[in-house]
Amino acid sequence: MPKVKTASGAKKRFKLSGAGKLLRRHAMKSHNLGKKSSKRRRGFRKDNPVAASDTKSVKKLLGLS
Repeated sequence: MPKVKTASGAKKRFKLSGAGKLLRRHAMKSHNLGKKSSKRRRGFRKDNPVAASDTKSVKKLLGLS
């Protein structure tokens, strides 16, 4: 059976935490930051967990399951 290829777009956008959770970057962090408050921009720094409904499909893209 051939190897399963990882979707290259997914490997750039998601990572697996030490606890096994899938993490994603926060949206709206890349531009127009001058009008966003410092408090709001600070919140963008942390990685967010992937929604439970999307976890199965993201794992498939990463070749994890």
